Amino acid sequence: MEGSKGRNRAEPGCSGSAAPRGAKDGSTQTDSRVQGHGPRLSKVNLFTLLSLWMELFPQEQPEEAKRQYRRSGLVVARGSKVVGLHCTGPELHAGQAAIIQHGARLQDCQLFFSRRPCATCLKMIINAGVSQISFWPGDPEVSMLSSRCPSDCTNEEAALDAMATRKLKSNSRPHICVLLQPLAPGLAQFIHETSRGSDFMERLAEDEPGLDTQDVFNRERQTHLERFSTEFLVQTPLQHQDILTRMDLENFCMEPYFSSLRHNMRELLEVLAAVAAGVPRQNYGFYREKSSSGEPPLCDAAAPPRDDGASQEEARHCAVQARLLAYRTEDPKVGVGAVIWARGESVGCEGMGSLCLVGCGYNAYPTGSLYAEYPQMDNKQGDRERRKYRFIVHAEQNALTFRTRDIRRNESTMLFVTKCPCDECVPLIRGAGITHIYTTDQDKDKDKGDISYLMFSSLKGISKFTWQRSPSVCSTSSSHLHNGSIGKHSRHRELESQSSKRLCLSAESSS
Repeated sequence: MEGSKGRNRAEPGCSGSAAPRGAKDGSTQTDSRVQGHGPRLSKVNLFTLLSLWMELFPQEQPEEAKRQYRRSGLVVARGSKVVGLHCTGPELHAGQAAIIQHGARLQDCQLFFSRRPCATCLKMIINAGVSQISFWPGDPEVSMLSSRCPSDCTNEEAALDAMATRKLKSNSRPHICVLLQPLAPGLAQFIHETSRGSDFMERLAEDEPGLDTQDVFNRERQTHLERFSTEFLVQTPLQHQDILTRMDLENFCMEPYFSSLRHNMRELLEVLAAVAAGVPRQNYGFYREKSSSGEPPLCDAAAPPRDDGASQEEARHCAVQARLLAYRTEDPKVGVGAVIWARGESVGCEGMGSLCLVGCGYNAYPTGSLYAEYPQMDNKQGDRERRKYRFIVHAEQNALTFRTRDIRRNESTMLFVTKCPCDECVPLIRGAGITHIYTTDQDKDKDKGDISYLMFSSLKGISKFTWQRSPSVCSTSSSHLHNGSIGKHSRHRELESQSSKRLCLSAESSS
């Protein structure tokens, strides 16, 4: 009967790491052909990368919760739009958190997991009526690695969970599959180069002219890649094949499918490492913007700045989310990504410390339009009527337009955006009720004719945190890393300022 079991078979003609005909988990590919002037991430690869990164959301987890169940990340998508980002917390799995937050609204959504969910999550997700469930085929949520689960009872639990998962899959209507596809030609190199030259890296180069920023980037990238490989790529090919077989994915163990699978996994991890390295931890972070006198800017008495924003680790994590979104841009030259989170008492968000997704977006032409119908030129090319600026919808505008929930006045609502908000977006940000902005300020106070960044400096009533070197502190006492204060494990070093004063700079702890 084609309605259920037949939908879970591999689809003929698929590229990437599709399994042979008759495989129990297939690979449904979206069109990965690149439109426009530059390569861009496909939806499948973007959602997969976001799910991997969500698994690593910074949090303190009880030691006993780290054993049998592996953390997982989850992206909930409806069409081409992200409507939910979740990760495993001390009590709730990512799938359970999604059920609590979205409920029946999950119907017809596509779910992208960083690893195969357990049967407990899977049965609820199937029951909600989702249209598709995709997962990264490494070690599943109920770990099958004997090194993580040495006891007989935990190994038995993994086997029972695998059996229940197979039964749920074979009788379900959702398409349960493995979605992996190769990157578009030239995309990996493009992401590497643009990450190395990001606004965040540019700030380092400006502040410390003698610093070898390429060396900083390469070291950060290699550190991330080693960590990601440990988390997501099973240690040896034989170990990986054993896990795939026990997950009833033995067809993926056949060549050339197995080599293709691992190659595509490695390729995505290299992309994720490059994007994360583009927001370096070299004594930098998001700190409250100061006026020219060095004092915090004056704000409207009716709307003073809020101080209950993101920690440095959270802010950096969300900045990488925004940078990933930027690689779906339709702008031929400048990719911008934005993500909005709210911190409240909402149920089902404990994995992110009570953070709930409000919306995310990237700069693109209006929904439903054809790319080639609009001008592609910037302010250095052609006449003004042949420039792109009046047609591109900005990342902040898309994040606000397609938000998944209302912005509430009693909550801290934080916008993370990869570039300084322009004059077209500042009034929208203020009018929407955003309380915190985390961004770079490389374009601040610039007027480029077709687009200007003059209003950001005078924006009042919103806490602005820009990417900058850690503020000077001469005290050797430690404090909690939050909203621009210094981390408890920080170390101090001395640098000379332009005025030849000796400053003690504190470096944030590595995440």
